[in-house]
Amino acid sequence: MNAKLLCFLLSGSLASGPAFFQAQADDQPQWGQAWSRNMVSDERNLPVSFDPRTGSNILWSAELGTETHSSPVVAGGRVYIGTNNGHPRDPAEQGDRGVLMCFDEKTGRFLWQLAFPKRDEDIYFDWPHSGISSPVTVEQDRAYFVNNRGEVLCLDVASATAKAEGLPPILWKFNLTTEAGIWSHDAAHSSILVHGDYLCLNTGTGVDNTHRRIRTPDAPSLVVLDKRTGRLVARENEHIAPNIFHSTWSSPSMGTVKGRPLIFFAAGNGIVYAFDAPEAAMRRSQEPTASAASTEHPASSPANPPVFLNKTWQFDFDPASPKTNVHLYVSNRRESPSDFFGMPVFHDNRIYVAGGGDIWWGKNEAWIKCIDATRSGDITTNGLVWSYPLQKHVLSTPAVYNGLVFIADCGHTFHCVDAATGKPCWTHELKGETWASPLVADGKAYVGTRSGAFYIFSATRAKQILGTLDFGSPISSTAAAANGVLYVATMNRLYAVGRAR
Repeated sequence: MNAKLLCFLLSGSLASGPAFFQAQADDQPQWGQAWSRNMVSDERNLPVSFDPRTGSNILWSAELGTETHSSPVVAGGRVYIGTNNGHPRDPAEQGDRGVLMCFDEKTGRFLWQLAFPKRDEDIYFDWPHSGISSPVTVEQDRAYFVNNRGEVLCLDVASATAKAEGLPPILWKFNLTTEAGIWSHDAAHSSILVHGDYLCLNTGTGVDNTHRRIRTPDAPSLVVLDKRTGRLVARENEHIAPNIFHSTWSSPSMGTVKGRPLIFFAAGNGIVYAFDAPEAAMRRSQEPTASAASTEHPASSPANPPVFLNKTWQFDFDPASPKTNVHLYVSNRRESPSDFFGMPVFHDNRIYVAGGGDIWWGKNEAWIKCIDATRSGDITTNGLVWSYPLQKHVLSTPAVYNGLVFIADCGHTFHCVDAATGKPCWTHELKGETWASPLVADGKAYVGTRSGAFYIFSATRAKQILGTLDFGSPISSTAAAANGVLYVATMNRLYAVGRAR
């Protein structure tokens, strides 16, 4: 299972809402659009024709490690990407490491890196050579990310910029294992969502090295931290952990439904949840009618236990799947629970989410489903708008654009589906499995595969292939677009693609 570096490219920040991103529209400061997680960009004039071998329309390229599963993030004149230490840049950092690299956006000049030693208690805590799989989230002069050790870090990136060769100070660090009580599995991954003063993220808790046991059954799957201090302030309380089939790969999204901000979360037990935004839980914990435990420990106290997020609805993604003794189905390719790798995407009061049997341990079936986000309670039956079967296991996050949904799966197929009805518009056979998610930008849909093939489609109802090329190295990372430039990361190199200036 040396390939399990979770394509957490999927997998992979706003100040207090989407307005922050509107003000910074040309940057790509987190994975996907604002709260919604929709990987659709407003960038224009991106080239269709480019060639990494000849350098045609390649503005610059930079060497990474040997395994890169994180996606590039562009903000404040810098490009951030997680990788491993396969090509050491710092002689003092030798051996297997998780590495966060930072490059100059215009020139590709290497600016700095932060390297983190691997956890060595058990390889399933921090899979060898997988590096840092999480994308960075940048808000103004702060960068937030989860490193390979399952630690959430806040960096002061403005201080690093002000120095000629300075590393960004780490303002705080939160250890998900020791401080939230999780059990890490394979490779830590989360794309952190910023909401006001809060950070919302999945924890990465999962099974142990036998893949048949949950060691921390009370561990949270979704947590909320105070972005100023890193303190744990809220968590879900849905008792998800015992029924996690593999791990908690999917990062949360958000959206406003009927004037109410909600967190959407696809959990490792195969259920999609909607929770009230964290500020609602914080207010409720301080009301005179709150429970004795809540009033005895007000949420504003640093010594407090976290408050519980209020669930609005839940949707069982695969209601016919096994619900008890789920780990008896490990390695069963015909029958198993479902789980998620990609994120739920919020668009026009609907959730678009892909899931199905686990790529390493579960059944082959997979689907993309559309859920009515305006419902409440258990919406498994009355919340399903449509369901579309995919070819095989899915790791991608869907991209919703102009009435269409684009997604790729591990059955070597790219799909274009009608967003309103779930009816197929077209499919295309790809060379290789797809772990990355599609990016839609400039009216085009971009996606790379594990064979190193990279495809450019017209993001339209009628199939049109605009270009195909071979990067010569597997692609796990989702492409990004910012300031007129397309960024594509292979396992060992980052490319900035744009029209010659």
